[in-house]
Amino acid sequence: MRYSKIRAMYRLDAYDFELPSELIAQYPAQRRDESRLLVIHREPFRLEHRKFRDIVDYFSPGDLLILNKSKVIKARLFARRASTGGKVEMLVVRIRESNLFEALVKPGRKALPGEKLEMDGYTFVVLERLENGRRLIRIEGDGVIWEIMDRYGKPPLPPYIHREATPEDEKRYQTVYAEVPGSIAAPTAGLHFTEALLNALKEKGVKVLYIVLHVGIGTFKPIRVDDIRYHIMDPEYYEIPDDVADEVIKAKEEGRPITLCGTTVTRTMETWAFDENPRKGWSSIFIHPPYKFKVADRLITNFHLPRSTPFILTAAFTGLDKLKKAYVEAIKRGYRFFSYGDSTFIL
Repeated sequence: MRYSKIRAMYRLDAYDFELPSELIAQYPAQRRDESRLLVIHREPFRLEHRKFRDIVDYFSPGDLLILNKSKVIKARLFARRASTGGKVEMLVVRIRESNLFEALVKPGRKALPGEKLEMDGYTFVVLERLENGRRLIRIEGDGVIWEIMDRYGKPPLPPYIHREATPEDEKRYQTVYAEVPGSIAAPTAGLHFTEALLNALKEKGVKVLYIVLHVGIGTFKPIRVDDIRYHIMDPEYYEIPDDVADEVIKAKEEGRPITLCGTTVTRTMETWAFDENPRKGWSSIFIHPPYKFKVADRLITNFHLPRSTPFILTAAFTGLDKLKKAYVEAIKRGYRFFSYGDSTFIL
């Protein structure tokens, strides 16, 4: 690869593209598995246009499919300043103890250390300012943050969905296999699966396995450097069960393909990469071109924001030129983009 081309792949503007705003999905498809599926064949490059339920056709007995069973927490809380009564929104991004958590607060300029926030009989005290605009907050009295979120919280829909969350979002902005609470955003590549579709894969002999990565603000942290090599991801907690790791090792030895569902699963498995790192811990891996994938053979993922870390990871897996060609075709055909949008399957 020529030096000039290598330098170009590190430039953030190489990962930009134009997207008509009307293609940003504001609501999910009527049925999860009725969303559209763009199948991207890398070698030789070609595209197929299918429905997500057709994904079963691309699996064979013994194949592995790995999903992220992290569950989205109702992380948006609305309170008022005790001093003025002004409205404040808190987005819980990390829970340290039952009464101590980190949050992004809007408006942040009002959330100074010592400030008290009130909500339905609960009082929250801002203890200190942390990095990246976060605040450390303690609940006074007997309040438990998990219970408060469960009762009063709202699903943290992405900012490009220009509406308030509804009770339906509490169901649809969650995978059908979500189990372990901890994410502030859905692992959206898995939103298209239904119980029936998963059962069809299992009946075909596909081994469906589950890991956990709790999606945090690191996934959405904007890249603010021109050279992507200098971007630093915020750490996110992950767990890979021993039986999953053992199945992956065995599949690699036997040459059976491993399909990873989503960039969260991909970062988890590539962080571990066959015991080079622990099977449980914190991942801050940022995958960008050029990168040699150690676990992923195939990738299911939604259409991503330009200049974002998920888009750059997908470019590393697909090849940037091929991915951009696929996106051009998807835009031309009116595919729906981002969290509630359609899906790609990269072979």
